[in-house]
Amino acid sequence: MFRNLNLGALGFKAPFHEAVELAIKGGFQGIDIDIFEIENILQTQSANDIKETLKRKNLKMGGWGLPVNFRKDDETFQKDLDKLPHQAKIASSLGCFRVFTWLMPFSDTLPYKENFDLHVSRLREIAKILEDYGCALGLEFVGPKTSWARGKYEFIHTIDGVLKLRKAMKNENVGLLLDCWHWYTSHATIDQIRQLKSNDVVYVHVNDAPSGIPVDEQVDSIRRLPGETGVINIVGFLNALKEIGYNGPVTPEPFDKSLREMSIEKAVKKTGDAIKKVWAQAKI
Repeated sequence: MFRNLNLGALGFKAPFHEAVELAIKGGFQGIDIDIFEIENILQTQSANDIKETLKRKNLKMGGWGLPVNFRKDDETFQKDLDKLPHQAKIASSLGCFRVFTWLMPFSDTLPYKENFDLHVSRLREIAKILEDYGCALGLEFVGPKTSWARGKYEFIHTIDGVLKLRKAMKNENVGLLLDCWHWYTSHATIDQIRQLKSNDVVYVHVNDAPSGIPVDEQVDSIRRLPGETGVINIVGFLNALKEIGYNGPVTPEPFDKSLREMSIEKAVKKTGDAIKKVWAQAKI
C-alpha cells in the first residue's frame, strides 16, 4: 500500500506538475491523474516524459476516475464509451492501471432489478474496454443510510452488493473501491475485509467521521481527516487490507470544509501528516 494524493478529494485543483510538487511536500508516495488533463499534456510531452518526472520524484501512479457517465441516457453513455479506448491506452502507456467510479445508492426511476440489469450491461462494456488495456475497475458503494434511503428505489450500498454486481458482470478486472467511510456507515466489519482477496480491492479511500453522531445519521459530505476523531477504526481497516495483500493506493477523502478554507499547500500538508500518523499506528 502507498499513501496517495488526489487533490480533488480534498476540494482543490491544480495542474499535474504542480500537484506532483504538492504530493512531495505532503509526504505522499503516489498521485492520481486526470485523464483529460493528461490528454492535453501529451500534445507537448511524451508518456515517457511524464513517467520520468514521477520516477525522479519517487512517486507512484495511483489511479484515474472513470470518464464515462453510465448513469444517464444511452446517447451520453455511448458518446463517452467511444472515447474510452483512447483514454485507457494513454493511461496504460503511463503505467496507471487502476480506474475508479461510484454507484448511486438509489434511483427515483428504476426499481432495483431494472437498475441492476442496466448497471451490469453498461459496466460490463466499460470493463471489457479497460481489460483490453490492462486496467482494473474499482466500484465504490455509498454506505450512509442518509444517502440511500432518500430515493424512491434503494440500490447497492454494501460490499456484498458490489460483489453481487461483479459476479453478474463476469468481468475479472472488476473489484471494489473500498472507502472506510462507506465501510463504516454500511455497518461492515473487519472480518468482511479479511474474507476478500487482494484483487477484490482496486482502490482505497480513508477518512474519519464526526464524533457524537449515530452511524445511521452520518451525512456523506461531512467527514474528517483520517484518524482525527477515532470514530472509524482506520488502523483495523488498514491492517485488514494489509493482511489480504492489498498493495495499491490509499487516498484521503475527508470532505472537510475547514480544510478547503486553507491554502492548498497547508491543506495538503495537514492531510499528509494525518495519513502518516495512521500509517505509523497501523505499522505499515
